[in-house]
Amino acid sequence: MVARIERLVTSGTFSLDGGTWDVDNNVWLVGDDHEVLVIDAAHDAERIVQAVGDRRVVGLVATHGHNDHINAVGGVQAVLKCPVWLNSADQMLWSALYDDLPDHDLKDGTTFEVAGETLKAVHTPGHSPGSTCLYAESLDAVFTGDTLFHGGPGATGRSYSDKPTILKSIRERLLTLPSGTVVHTGHGDTTTIAAEVANIS
Repeated sequence: MVARIERLVTSGTFSLDGGTWDVDNNVWLVGDDHEVLVIDAAHDAERIVQAVGDRRVVGLVATHGHNDHINAVGGVQAVLKCPVWLNSADQMLWSALYDDLPDHDLKDGTTFEVAGETLKAVHTPGHSPGSTCLYAESLDAVFTGDTLFHGGPGATGRSYSDKPTILKSIRERLLTLPSGTVVHTGHGDTTTIAAEVANIS
C-alpha cells in the first residue's frame, strides 16, 4: 500500500515572551492504513487520536519546541503510547510545558521508516535552536514546521530565534532539495522549493 500524506488543521494559541496569539496549525500524518508517523501534535489531542484511528504510531515528531507545536503531545501519548522525538536544543521550550523529557533526541540525520517510506531529519536552526525538518525523498515532500512557509522564512523576532541563522539553514539545507519538492508547512498553505527561492533574501 502506498504511503499518503494527511493534513489535520487544529486551532489554539501560541505563547512566548509574555504574549499570546491565536493560531491554526497543520498536523501532518504520513503513513498508510496500518501505520503512521505524526508530525507536530498541536492543540487538539482528541482529534489527532481520532485521525490516527487504529493505526500503529511509529513516532510523534515535534519539528520544534514552541508550545503550539507540542501542546497536544501529552494527551496523544497518553492514549497512543507512542515515542516522542524533539531536538534537544529546544529542551528549554519543551520544559515550559512538560516536567518529563521527550523520549528521543531528534538529531540531524535521524530516520523514520513508515509505510515503506523513509523520512530523514534535517536540522534547520533559526526559528528556534532545535528546529528540524523531515524530508521524504520518495514522496517529493519536506515537512518544515515553522522554518519555511509559503512566502518565505519563519518568524525570528522572539526569544531563541535568529534571522541570519534561519536564512542560512534554508539556503543550505532546504533550497538544495529538488525544486519540485512540496513544502508541507507548520501553518498555512503548502508550497514548493522552486516557488520559495525568490522569497529568500
